[in-house]
Amino acid sequence: MTLIAALFVLSCLLKTTTSPATSAYSGAWRPASSLLHELCHLGVRPLIRDDAEATALASADFGNVSDAQPAAAAVLYPSCPEDIASLLRASCMHPSPFPVSARGCGHSTRGQASAPRGVVVDMLSLGCQVGGSATRLSVSVDGRYVDAGGEQLWVDVLRAALAHGLTPRAWTDYLHLTVGGTLSNAGISGQAFRHGPQISNVQELDVITGLGEMVTCSKEKHADLFDAVLGGLGQFGVITRARIPLIPAPARARWVRLFYTGAAALTGDQERLIGVDLGTTVSGLMDYVEGSVVLADQGQVGSWRSSFFSEADAARIAALAEEAGGVLYCLEGSLYYGGAALAGESDVDKRLEVLLRELRYARGFAFVQDVSYAGFLDRVRDGELKLRAAGLWDVPHPWLNLFLPRSRVLDFADGVFHGILRRDGSTGPMGPILVYPLNRDRWDGDTSAVFPEEEEVFYTVGILRSAVSEGDLGRLEEQNEEILRFCEEAGIPCVQYLPYYAAQAGWEKKHFGPAKWARLVERKRKYDPKAILSRGQRIFTSPLA
Repeated sequence: MTLIAALFVLSCLLKTTTSPATSAYSGAWRPASSLLHELCHLGVRPLIRDDAEATALASADFGNVSDAQPAAAAVLYPSCPEDIASLLRASCMHPSPFPVSARGCGHSTRGQASAPRGVVVDMLSLGCQVGGSATRLSVSVDGRYVDAGGEQLWVDVLRAALAHGLTPRAWTDYLHLTVGGTLSNAGISGQAFRHGPQISNVQELDVITGLGEMVTCSKEKHADLFDAVLGGLGQFGVITRARIPLIPAPARARWVRLFYTGAAALTGDQERLIGVDLGTTVSGLMDYVEGSVVLADQGQVGSWRSSFFSEADAARIAALAEEAGGVLYCLEGSLYYGGAALAGESDVDKRLEVLLRELRYARGFAFVQDVSYAGFLDRVRDGELKLRAAGLWDVPHPWLNLFLPRSRVLDFADGVFHGILRRDGSTGPMGPILVYPLNRDRWDGDTSAVFPEEEEVFYTVGILRSAVSEGDLGRLEEQNEEILRFCEEAGIPCVQYLPYYAAQAGWEKKHFGPAKWARLVERKRKYDPKAILSRGQRIFTSPLA
């Protein structure tokens, strides 16, 4: 008995449930209690679990914020992509198609990877089979690319590429995420100003659509599906393989942090650095450009990204923050060197000398470290392990990530960083606040990702808070809403990155807008007309007409 045949039997065993509490999820269902017995009786490998332990884990995520969505009814542990395709075809055959969502590391924050009363696909299982990692992560040295299963972690992609002296061009700040997960959003970090987001650095994808079709796509072949899936929030297909281009890898990173007492000086320098075609003294001298906001008394959670500073330096920085009214800004950058194709240490010394002379940071507050390239890219992991040891990792994370037009970033800084986040002494231990610019021309408007298109430069702001004490969660969520209201009332157009909206109307009106919404619906109707995929996002919760 093949798995697809068994899943057809599964679909016949499903019992549809209807109640006021679940009416928002058309076709809500639960597997019959005899499901596992039936599969075993049919001689099918038991790839599905519906016990409380499995479904609870699959329904949880990094955000750890209750979303009031029904939990998953079952979890599929696929041994190969065909298992996922079979599950989706079984859902399509059912009179009331059941939700299916792909889950990697569960790093979403509002249940986006959940499948309300449906089946969550545990993507990590694809790499856990005998020889799985070896067969689902391979580097072509001659072709200068890596083929990575959608379930593979970026940190493992990095290690595999570095073994051949190569590296992908685009990253996220946190590498312990899956390839399919970040490509379903955008994947940004301090290298995006030069190379664009991760979705702009993909050559080819293997995708399973909501119809259960297995398709290989690229810009040259099935381009519409390729564009739809990239940044598509899991709405059009499950990514089971991505071909990522590679370049020669550097060996070392000169890691720089510079402190500023004002937002205008920071953003002015950031824009000079990312203006790689402007021809200014510092244009393009850094390979990585980010920035952060340092609020007084942030505590351990606020400094989770590294142990960069000595205790004495940390005390000096804290004193400068107090002098500046409780808010400092930090430019974080890196200069890569070494390796087969890059200049050596003498060249990076000269570049750094120019930067320290030309940039407008607070003199005496420049901090530099030399680290390995791999160590720099995976730097957040050290902070994670420290927070885990202190019991501060598995807490609620009411994050807010925004894209803002360049022309309004200072208005935002004044109203939010110096206003909302400082009012009533309500800072406390929250978490890092990132702010850095991106070049719009490095983003592909044909993908499903939404970003500001009115100006050549836009900013990403990540307010990455952790609710570590009783009462923090409610207060921080209220602040998030206040920040969004402030933007609306001040006429600051913003787009949510890693977005969340409680219902379809918010997605249509506030996120996509009329033109992009029309394109989204067209693609959804083509590749997942029964709205099987990623209902946890709340974009589509019932089949399209």
